[in-house]
Amino acid sequence: MINPIYSPAPGRYESGIRYRRCGRSGVLLPEIALGLWHNFGDVNPLANSLEMAHYAFDHGIVHFDLANNYGRRIAYQ
Repeated sequence: MINPIYSPAPGRYESGIRYRRCGRSGVLLPEIALGLWHNFGDVNPLANSLEMAHYAFDHGIVHFDLANNYGRRIAYQ
């Protein structure tokens, strides 16, 4: 079965999420982001991952962290 083409919600930027300027670039990013490291690949079915990403985008999330891993934190003394 072919899934229908995704169309974002028209009011996605009116969800109440606050955006902040990123440095001096003029780029506005939401105060929260969606990390996708453990949400794509073999961990979850693709349909669940797409549904989650679409839901987030429909509710104003436009910053998706696509890192495939995060380094260990090393405490320096």
